[in-house]
Amino acid sequence: MKKIIIYTDGGARGNPGPAAAGGVFYNEKKEIVRKYEKYLGDKMTNNQAEYEAVILALEKFKGQFGKRLAKETEVTLCSDSELLVNHMQGKYKIENEKLQPLFLKLWNLCLDFKKVKFKAVSRNSNKEADRLVNEALDKEKKESKLF
Repeated sequence: MKKIIIYTDGGARGNPGPAAAGGVFYNEKKEIVRKYEKYLGDKMTNNQAEYEAVILALEKFKGQFGKRLAKETEVTLCSDSELLVNHMQGKYKIENEKLQPLFLKLWNLCLDFKKVKFKAVSRNSNKEADRLVNEALDKEKKESKLF
């Protein structure tokens, strides 16, 4: 049985505004296995970006390690978005229409893994994923100024 811990973060400047996602994969020994960041677009909310960050994490895992290994892996997804965690734990209803399709996409992705557990963490515990979000936003801003 394999276990992996993934810290994710999503953010939007302006809310809605330019958004990005970041994440850090840790193995059972708490060693960093992989990091990622991605610019998501110009008109997204923080909550949408948080969902996209987790979706991206699971897709990246499957892309890198394959669907077969995913079926054997227990994932702990750590997020500083209490809303997302409470949605995925069934504690809150998904009332926002823009989040509903993201919830369904994430729910279906979770079925490709042995087990996915969602854990709320403090922003202070999620600094590296947050740094990656800001790095992606800063890169995009810098690149858009070139044209």
